[in-house]
Amino acid sequence: MKHSRLSRLLSGLTASVCLCGVFASCLGQKTADEHPDSRFDIYGGYGFFHPINSGIDGKQYVDDYMPPNATASVTGYFNHYFGVQIEGGFFDGGLDNKANYPACFKSQCNQLIYTAEGGPVFRYPLGSWVPFIHALGGGERTNGPAAQNLWWGWGVTGGIGVDYVLPWFNNHVAVRPIQADFQYSQVVYGPLVLPAGVKGGFGEIDAIKLTGGLVFRIGEKADKRPVVLECSAEPNSVHPGDIVTVTGSTANLDPRLKTIFSWASTGGKLVPSGPVSTVDTTGLAPGDYTVTGHVSQGQKARQQASCSAPFTVRPFDPPSVSCSAQPTTATSGATINIASSGTSAQNRPLTYSFTASAGQLTATGPTATLSTAGLDAQPINITCNVTDDLGHSASAMTQVSITKPPVPVVPETQSLCSLSFTRDKRRPVRVDNESKACLDDIALTMNQQSDAKLVIVGNASPDENPVAAAERTLNIRQYLTVEKGIDPARIDVRVGDTSGRTANNTLVPTGAIFNDANTEAFDENAIPRTGQAYGVSRGTAGHPAAVVPKRRRKRVTPGAATTPSAGVSAEPQTSAPPVAGSSEPMPAPGGSTLSQLPQ
Repeated sequence: MKHSRLSRLLSGLTASVCLCGVFASCLGQKTADEHPDSRFDIYGGYGFFHPINSGIDGKQYVDDYMPPNATASVTGYFNHYFGVQIEGGFFDGGLDNKANYPACFKSQCNQLIYTAEGGPVFRYPLGSWVPFIHALGGGERTNGPAAQNLWWGWGVTGGIGVDYVLPWFNNHVAVRPIQADFQYSQVVYGPLVLPAGVKGGFGEIDAIKLTGGLVFRIGEKADKRPVVLECSAEPNSVHPGDIVTVTGSTANLDPRLKTIFSWASTGGKLVPSGPVSTVDTTGLAPGDYTVTGHVSQGQKARQQASCSAPFTVRPFDPPSVSCSAQPTTATSGATINIASSGTSAQNRPLTYSFTASAGQLTATGPTATLSTAGLDAQPINITCNVTDDLGHSASAMTQVSITKPPVPVVPETQSLCSLSFTRDKRRPVRVDNESKACLDDIALTMNQQSDAKLVIVGNASPDENPVAAAERTLNIRQYLTVEKGIDPARIDVRVGDTSGRTANNTLVPTGAIFNDANTEAFDENAIPRTGQAYGVSRGTAGHPAAVVPKRRRKRVTPGAATTPSAGVSAEPQTSAPPVAGSSEPMPAPGGSTLSQLPQ
């Protein structure tokens, strides 16, 4: 019997341990302690005590009901987890045995149980929740169910509970919603047969005790938890030459003890300074590195902690560049302005260069000019390059369209009508009426093209004096200037070949060039002029026959003397037509007097 009851007690203690584990699992992992652990706990509670199948001589220690009870305990803790507890309890069952024992005293009629026990306790603080488990042993004084007198025996108690620390009263008050215990006790009352009025027997009690109440938490336990050190690197991704700062964050340090920090790194220049260290990454190759830290307040393991913080060295980012051209479309020969803009994420110094598929580039820093002189119409690809001092480079391209400049319209000379001097054998250099019709058209054309000039080329036949070619041109010019009002400066007279008695007229617009190697200029002053310059209708008022003075004819070879320029020559000193009805000759353009000759 005793063995079986002890087995039940051990089973109950094992179940209590398991329940304590369930509490810890349900409440979660312990985090930073916001509620300081108490040094002493004073508990007062009210609960329920129920014996199970326990009695003497067929009489049970309360089979179905026992009124509530009172429990009080004082617990002192050595550290955050372990302590010693002293607990006392009083239970008054209120059982009335007077029906069976009319002469019984209160200690016989009521079921009374007193306990005084002590033992170890283990708690596991989880923030506001503090679950615990305890195992107690000591004395128990109880009366028997068959009117046995109160007598001392021994007993053991094991169970679990949980406290919830209230946020008021500076965390010094907690609620214990449940304390569940299994209790085993033995009381020897003596032999069953005793003198009259005295009852004996051997009593064993298996009971469940449930209580709840308030806990007063006194004092605070000094922190004896293991020292904690956590490291962080900032920034954790850098370029060579950057500084990495590693900070160690500690917990559970004892302010009364000296704290020693030490640091190490797998790369870079380490500069420790207490809980902070810096790493200079100058010269480090790209890759992953680690800084380890260590803190110590003594030789014990819980007084030391280590941590590590990784960081990465990244290669420098290459620069970037933009490229633009102005204008993007131009004619050949124009100058193109090129602008580039480079940036480096690490502000490295940059060098610019340019290339082009055609043209001549001239660069100055981030700008350049492109000369397109002599280029045909084509697209030109321009590349802007930028390189930093580490050799990293970037390129950007733009395009310019080159067009050919419009071809200037070169005015061309225009051949006008030609004059023939073969009809009048007697006056082979005179401009007849038929030729005047051609000259009238020429005058009209020159009036319409007021900036154009006229080149008159006189020709002679092989059987006549070559001077006749020059006389013909002078007579033609005289008609155009006197009769048609054409500026003499717009007329150039020349002599040509011996192809016949003709005169060719060529209109030369501004910009056009008269280029005929078979013609040449002549000295007008060396040309003798005689006879009528051009014919007029008889009896026409104001237009008598135009004559030229008789001069001693000199044989002059055309071209022997030339005017200084190939332009229009000055008007020769010939006569103008006399005024009708007058016997006086009209003054010549140069101021000389011309005599009138018969037609």
